[in-house]
Amino acid sequence: MSRSDVLVVAGEPSGDRIAALVARALAEQGVRAHGIAGPAAGAAGVEIVADGSRLAAMGLADVVTRVPDLVQSLARLLARVRRDPPRAALLVDHTELNQRLGRLLRARGTRVLWCVAPQVWAWRPGRLSALRDAVDRLAVILPFEEALWREAGYDARYVGHPSLDSPSLDRSAARAELAIDPGARAVAVLPGSRAGEVLRLARPLAEAAALLSAEGVTARMILAPGLDRRAREAAVAAARAAGVTIADGDPDHGAGPLLAAFDASLCASGTATLEAALAAAAPVVAYRLDPVAFAVARRLVRTPHVALPNVLLGRRAFPELLQGEVTPARLAAAAGALLARRDEAVRVAAELRAVLAPPSAETFGRRVADLLLPWLR
Repeated sequence: MSRSDVLVVAGEPSGDRIAALVARALAEQGVRAHGIAGPAAGAAGVEIVADGSRLAAMGLADVVTRVPDLVQSLARLLARVRRDPPRAALLVDHTELNQRLGRLLRARGTRVLWCVAPQVWAWRPGRLSALRDAVDRLAVILPFEEALWREAGYDARYVGHPSLDSPSLDRSAARAELAIDPGARAVAVLPGSRAGEVLRLARPLAEAAALLSAEGVTARMILAPGLDRRAREAAVAAARAAGVTIADGDPDHGAGPLLAAFDASLCASGTATLEAALAAAAPVVAYRLDPVAFAVARRLVRTPHVALPNVLLGRRAFPELLQGEVTPARLAAAAGALLARRDEAVRVAAELRAVLAPPSAETFGRRVADLLLPWLR
């Protein structure tokens, strides 16, 4: 390993895809990367020291089950850092791990770029100060976050949102890929990328799709790349029981390239809600945590919206169903209403693209890489 290498830590599929975009841009400049990441970053040339796909968690119960993996992965990474500290590091999201790792790295002379800032505008605003000694610079992906973090004293730069760079098939090509009739009404089932949320949501989402199918709607469940075995098996079983056809997301870009095929989507809360909204596959957003985690979240959350498109637009453009509201009947009814308003979904997609307008014509990966490169020279 060379001191010109960049250390990367990305703990879940959306972060893994971000790491892959940046790694490709760095490789074009002759810079290598290594660290904790998943299959997308590995395919982009990142040397995987520990598997980041095993670290993704959502909810207290999920976190507890992941502790052994997290400890082992961190031990392997720290051993490498102690042998040969990198000159720069890219830490993507995963606040609980990365804020500690950032402090350790900076103490050893490594400059730290944090990409995807904690959502302090939504909950736990105290985290504004928690990163104080953990980062040199923040690359934020929501436009309003730059001013928020700058006011708190951070060197924050808005780099655009990676979903804007996701390649996509046009509507006819996407429908041909998924064997969907050109004239059909179609709904995507997107049960999430974290194991816990897939286990909680795959069944009600699939059963809602079955109710829509009985009314002539075509449904496809798109599985995120990198799902662990248990979550994938649960999703497949739920889809088969409901008679819903399964498709696999793109290894590098998830469901994004296929979403133009759909008029609406049944969607776990997360990045996929924004990807669906940008593709005019209007999302019905489902959010369900384990009961203890949800009770805690209800006391801490400050935003009136759960879905990222609604946060960005400042209004309830898409329906959100939480906890006990996540039933097949309610999901199907909400999606059925959206299927009748395709033109509105197209208008909202254009509005979101305007809100997220990036600061330059460069790719997302290159904009982030450009924040790292001066530290390597």
